[in-house]
Amino acid sequence: MTEMTRSVIADGAGGSDVLRIVERPLPACGPNEMIVRVHAAGINRPDVMQRQGNYPPPPGATDVLGLELAGTVESVGEAVTRFAPGARVMALVASGAYAERAVVHEDVAIGIPDAMGFVEAGAVPETYFTVWSNVFERAGLVSGEMLLVHGGTSGIGSTAIQLAKARGSTVIATAGTDEKCDACVKIGADHAINYRKADFVEEARRLTDGRGPDVILDMVGAPYFQRNLDLVAVDGRIAQIAFQYGSKAELDLGPLLFKRLTLTGSTLRARPVAMKARLARALEENVVPLLARKEAWPIIDSVFPFDQVARAHERMDGGNHVGKIVLTMTHEA
Repeated sequence: MTEMTRSVIADGAGGSDVLRIVERPLPACGPNEMIVRVHAAGINRPDVMQRQGNYPPPPGATDVLGLELAGTVESVGEAVTRFAPGARVMALVASGAYAERAVVHEDVAIGIPDAMGFVEAGAVPETYFTVWSNVFERAGLVSGEMLLVHGGTSGIGSTAIQLAKARGSTVIATAGTDEKCDACVKIGADHAINYRKADFVEEARRLTDGRGPDVILDMVGAPYFQRNLDLVAVDGRIAQIAFQYGSKAELDLGPLLFKRLTLTGSTLRARPVAMKARLARALEENVVPLLARKEAWPIIDSVFPFDQVARAHERMDGGNHVGKIVLTMTHEA
């Protein structure tokens, strides 16, 4: 008899009202995979885009929403060696995290530090994988350099601030209200710019004595393309990870040549397991020790029970959150 598990899907494309909790067959578990009892799952912008019909899951992946989860291993495939039943794990998945149980490849799972609960662990994989890959690997931020983070109170932004500070960088963040700027500073940013009150290019130049930041992390897209190019320092790097306000713009690419810039971008969802596994090992080496010592820690905006997934998405849609929104599937989270 096929095992079923309660799962969240989008019944059509639209607002939070299209979300449905349904019974779905539990996918078959391969030799290197594990069945995980999900305790918590992070809510992320790509989930909203999928709900809106703008970001379908990769070929072969379930249409159940959710890219990150934390839970307890229930059973393992015959070739699994890294974890045993009962282990507490967090993992990045291509889809399927908004469910009471999920199938997870052992290589993309990371053991949860003892000091961390399931709610915090459920807020780690998507943002920490993304920030590590783009800010530290692709853009090469190193100790002593300066990072500018657009959207400093988002899940990505708050993670980038903490990891950059923990690794010896100076951080400037942008946000849209004075309250959010204050939150950025509390999270660890050295400076915060209210982009609705000040030109972030002029203000960031002032804060860097005209030099500009070494690395810019951007999710805004088209309206910021030219401004980022003009602002970033000589030999600077721009990591583009989303296009919330469009991907097309007319640009003067002169700064790319004259300042010897690097413009990089990436997505995580459709990348192969082997590449995600390499990132997972990098996090185990470089990030998990910071989490264990609480030198970096997920900022939790709000927590919603599984049956209130629509409310969780409404919170994301409203844009007033600071840090991560988390969905809990069990009372143990």
